[in-house]
Amino acid sequence: MIIKLNKSFRRQVQNLKPAQQKRLKTALLLFQTEPQHTDLYNHPLTGEWKGNRSISFGGDWRAHYKIIDGETALFVAVGTHSQLYK
Repeated sequence: MIIKLNKSFRRQVQNLKPAQQKRLKTALLLFQTEPQHTDLYNHPLTGEWKGNRSISFGGDWRAHYKIIDGETALFVAVGTHSQLYK
Protein backbone atom coordinates (compact mmCIF):
# COMPACT_ATOMS: atom_id res chain seq x y z
CA MET A 1 0.00 0.00 0.00
CA ILE A 2 1.30 3.45 -0.89
CA ILE A 3 0.85 5.98 1.93
CA LYS A 4 0.40 9.70 1.38
CA LEU A 5 -0.03 12.28 4.14
CA ASN A 6 -1.97 15.48 3.57
CA LYS A 7 -0.74 18.81 4.96
CA SER A 8 -3.18 18.86 7.87
CA PHE A 9 -2.19 15.33 8.90
CA ARG A 10 1.50 16.27 8.88
CA ARG A 11 0.80 19.27 11.16
CA GLN A 12 -1.22 17.12 13.55
CA VAL A 13 1.61 14.57 13.73
CA GLN A 14 4.08 17.32 14.65
CA ASN A 15 1.88 18.16 17.66
CA LEU A 16 1.93 14.58 18.97
CA LYS A 17 4.25 13.58 21.79
CA PRO A 18 7.27 11.53 20.66
CA ALA A 19 5.78 8.30 22.06
CA GLN A 20 2.63 8.71 19.93
CA GLN A 21 4.71 9.67 16.89
CA LYS A 22 6.70 6.45 17.30
CA ARG A 23 3.53 4.34 17.66
CA LEU A 24 2.03 6.00 14.60
CA LYS A 25 5.16 5.35 12.55
CA THR A 26 5.08 1.67 13.58
CA ALA A 27 1.40 1.42 12.67
CA LEU A 28 1.96 3.06 9.27
CA LEU A 29 4.80 0.64 8.49
CA LEU A 30 2.51 -2.27 9.35
CA PHE A 31 -0.31 -0.69 7.32
CA GLN A 32 2.00 -0.42 4.31
CA THR A 33 2.59 -4.16 4.20
CA GLU A 34 -0.59 -5.51 5.79
CA PRO A 35 -3.40 -2.91 5.87
CA GLN A 36 -5.94 -5.32 7.36
CA HIS A 37 -3.71 -6.58 10.19
CA THR A 38 -5.83 -7.11 13.30
CA ASP A 39 -3.55 -4.92 15.45
CA LEU A 40 -4.63 -1.91 13.39
CA TYR A 41 -8.38 -2.41 13.90
CA ASN A 42 -8.88 -1.04 10.38
CA HIS A 43 -12.54 -0.13 9.89
CA PRO A 44 -14.83 2.10 7.82
CA LEU A 45 -16.24 5.25 9.39
CA THR A 46 -19.76 6.66 9.43
CA GLY A 47 -21.35 10.02 10.07
CA GLU A 48 -19.24 13.06 9.24
CA TRP A 49 -16.30 10.76 8.41
CA LYS A 50 -18.28 8.55 6.02
CA GLY A 51 -16.12 7.52 3.06
CA ASN A 52 -13.00 7.38 5.24
CA ARG A 53 -11.45 4.58 7.25
CA SER A 54 -9.57 4.51 10.53
CA ILE A 55 -6.70 2.59 12.07
CA SER A 56 -5.73 2.46 15.75
CA PHE A 57 -2.18 2.89 16.97
CA GLY A 58 -2.36 2.43 20.70
CA GLY A 59 -5.10 2.96 23.22
CA ASP A 60 -7.40 5.75 22.15
CA TRP A 61 -5.28 7.00 19.22
CA ARG A 62 -6.65 6.91 15.66
CA ALA A 63 -5.44 7.82 12.17
CA HIS A 64 -8.09 8.46 9.53
CA TYR A 65 -7.51 7.91 5.84
CA LYS A 66 -9.28 7.53 2.54
CA ILE A 67 -8.46 5.21 -0.31
CA ILE A 68 -7.50 7.18 -3.42
CA ASP A 69 -7.14 4.12 -5.62
CA GLY A 70 -6.59 0.44 -4.97
CA GLU A 71 -2.96 0.99 -3.97
CA THR A 72 -2.90 4.45 -2.33
CA ALA A 73 -4.16 5.64 1.05
CA LEU A 74 -4.26 9.36 1.89
CA PHE A 75 -4.07 9.97 5.64
CA VAL A 76 -6.11 13.03 6.58
CA ALA A 77 -6.45 13.23 10.39
CA VAL A 78 -4.84 11.91 13.55
CA GLY A 79 -5.77 12.22 17.21
CA THR A 80 -7.60 10.63 20.09
CA HIS A 81 -11.09 9.30 19.67
CA SER A 82 -12.55 12.35 21.44
CA GLN A 83 -10.48 14.79 19.34
CA LEU A 84 -11.65 13.27 16.07
CA TYR A 85 -15.30 12.66 16.99
CA LYS A 86 -16.37 15.99 18.49
